[in-house]
Amino acid sequence: MKKERMINTQKAVIAALFFGATTFGYAQETAQATDTVATPTEQAQTTRQNPAVEALKKQIEANPNDTEAIVKLATAYQDAKDWTNALATWNKMSALLPDWAASYYSQAYVFQNMKDEDNAKMSYEKYIAAVKPEEVEANKQNLAYAHFFVAYKLQETDKEQAKQHIAKSLQYDATNEEAKKLNTFLNQ
Repeated sequence: MKKERMINTQKAVIAALFFGATTFGYAQETAQATDTVATPTEQAQTTRQNPAVEALKKQIEANPNDTEAIVKLATAYQDAKDWTNALATWNKMSALLPDWAASYYSQAYVFQNMKDEDNAKMSYEKYIAAVKPEEVEANKQNLAYAHFFVAYKLQETDKEQAKQHIAKSLQYDATNEEAKKLNTFLNQ
């Protein structure tokens, strides 16, 4: 029963992550073009007024180990750009399933949106380490981005490690132009 629930949760989150990964680049570009950013207080008020969020919170209150509801709640917070609550919810998920890689990728995504690149890097590293060999194929795009981000952060402090990460990134996605540029820069 627990394994079946975990597999169903993984499928739901992989789909959510795939959607998030495909829109991530767009989100970064549009976030820079926008001058109005909601404060954490405004974000919390918005999510508190969201009936779906409230229903999920009650569902989790009734069953604190309902991983499917926790994933849905974290995703709802992300959709509302309530990064503080999204992070807390993803942390709860990784506490329940510490070997589930997707929760670390999601934490890294949230940290990036919070402009906390050091913690994003650490979460991407946890994600990379947590992906099981049998999960690599399904996680190639996310692994490519995670390795790219870590390489980008390491380029000035540990060039050799950065080279290893960018090589992995390109192994998973050889078409990423930004990764190609970073690879060229690192190998000059």
